[in-house]
Amino acid sequence: MALSLNVFHLFYKFKVLVLVTLCLVMLWATFSYFVDSRQEISKAKSMVEVFRKVTSLEDSQKEEKMESTAKVPTVKAFQGHCPALSPYLRGASKLTFKASLTLEEVQKENPQVAKGRYHPTECSALQRVAILIPHRNREKHLLYLLEHLHPFLQRQQLDYGIYVIHQAGSTKFNRAKLLNVGYLEALKEANWDCFIFHDVDLVPENDFNIYMCDRQPKHLVVGRNSTGYRLRYQGYFGGVTALTREQFSKVNGFSNSYWGWGGEDDDLRIRVEMQKMRVVRPSADVARYTMIFHKRDNGNEENRERMKLLHQVSRTWKTDGLNSCSYKLLSVEHNPLYINVTVDFSVQPKVS
Repeated sequence: MALSLNVFHLFYKFKVLVLVTLCLVMLWATFSYFVDSRQEISKAKSMVEVFRKVTSLEDSQKEEKMESTAKVPTVKAFQGHCPALSPYLRGASKLTFKASLTLEEVQKENPQVAKGRYHPTECSALQRVAILIPHRNREKHLLYLLEHLHPFLQRQQLDYGIYVIHQAGSTKFNRAKLLNVGYLEALKEANWDCFIFHDVDLVPENDFNIYMCDRQPKHLVVGRNSTGYRLRYQGYFGGVTALTREQFSKVNGFSNSYWGWGGEDDDLRIRVEMQKMRVVRPSADVARYTMIFHKRDNGNEENRERMKLLHQVSRTWKTDGLNSCSYKLLSVEHNPLYINVTVDFSVQPKVS
């Protein structure tokens, strides 16, 4: 009996010891949990604080960068390309020509044009286009063309420059050679993509007639008021044409041999066809022009040699063109609305 009691007491003490041990373990675990939790909370607070500091620093840097950019107007954000079809186009319009119009009025209507150049500010133009206008004794026609052409080109979102190539002296007028000069002089100022060879007395009526070059040489005058808005004749390639730098160089430009009126545009078409290129045109309802009425100028009489010259194109085009265009450059003036290039063909330039 005494042995049984001793065994019972030993078992009881063992149970108590186990319970005490379990309690101590649980207390230690609880204590450790709270300590670890406080450390984790402290770490979390530290991380939040660091994140706030970093965010604050980034915001501060962004604000400083924006302020810096605002102080330097020459730094521009990246601009996307202008759309293929501008949202500003209006379509067909009836043209009027005010007899009392002045150059100052046209300048006031085009404040964004400077030194004959314009580029859209809202996007990056798809092409850089040089408009080349041969000229002599047509000041009023030039004024009317500038009045309508500047807003016309701006609505098309073009990066453009207008060059007026003026023939000085009394030598017979040579439209084709003037256009060769315009091409050569324009390339001295900018790396133009496209060249529009534009008569001074033809004003476009519809701004969906896009003044950009195509994969093939483009003829823009399908019809005009003086011909009942019909093509003058099959194969006509005059008035307003558009060729890329590569296309115009490939045909060696215009011939320099056409003095007086007629033949040079047919010569160019033959050159285009000889190089396995073809003439493309916009639709007839879009490519419409108003021709400003005028009499034949003195010094621009009909060229009676033109048919003879046209029969020689296949033999002469390689040596008669851009590579043989000699001229005396008198001046290049950057007027507000156009660049005026004045040349004299009666005085041969000195060979340096």
